[in-house]
Amino acid sequence: MDLQKIYSTRFLEEELPAKNRIWKVICEDFLSKFIKKTDTVVDIGAGYCEFINNIQCGKKIAIDLNPDVKKFAADNIQILNESCMAISSLDDDSADIVFMSNFLEHLQDKKQVLETIEESKRILKVGGCLLILQPNIRFLADVYWDFFDHHVPLSDRSLVEILESLDMQIIKNYPKFLPYTTKSRLPKSDFFVKLYLRIPLAWQLFGKQAFIVAKKV
Repeated sequence: MDLQKIYSTRFLEEELPAKNRIWKVICEDFLSKFIKKTDTVVDIGAGYCEFINNIQCGKKIAIDLNPDVKKFAADNIQILNESCMAISSLDDDSADIVFMSNFLEHLQDKKQVLETIEESKRILKVGGCLLILQPNIRFLADVYWDFFDHHVPLSDRSLVEILESLDMQIIKNYPKFLPYTTKSRLPKSDFFVKLYLRIPLAWQLFGKQAFIVAKKV
């Protein structure tokens, strides 16, 4: 399957500035609560680098098999074109934060999901956290399969189950957090995104993606 061709029509490059503005607010107003400015942060499935470009931290590492990721990454980001299940360039206990957004559903099966989470745990320091932003099939059953490259159905409950089975401590679990897509009809100004992030009741109305924080203990 030619993913580059699929993504080139699904994610238009001219839309990236607007997406980056949204991610800048999400990073500054929400995700920064979990990430210190001295942390080493690994972004698995970095894609267009909306998260890793905008988060403030000590060291930034982007993991993605697509060699084109370098076109979108800022100069201060280390790029590793390696499998999420075998990040050979990173040592055990070397990262403070591992982040992944809208990624696990694209893996081929649940075995690969498990191996990806195990590899994330391996590179995390004790006390470090895995942050997962993930479409929640519990609230998206009608549209989850509209994307041809979605293979694995995941909910907040199934993710929590596998994380706990790997002896990771769940710090936060928001079953409903962000809307499913930035292409929704909701306003996308900085003011609205900031307001949305500060009103959890709005998450219950519009949130279709889960956000989970799990600590390596």
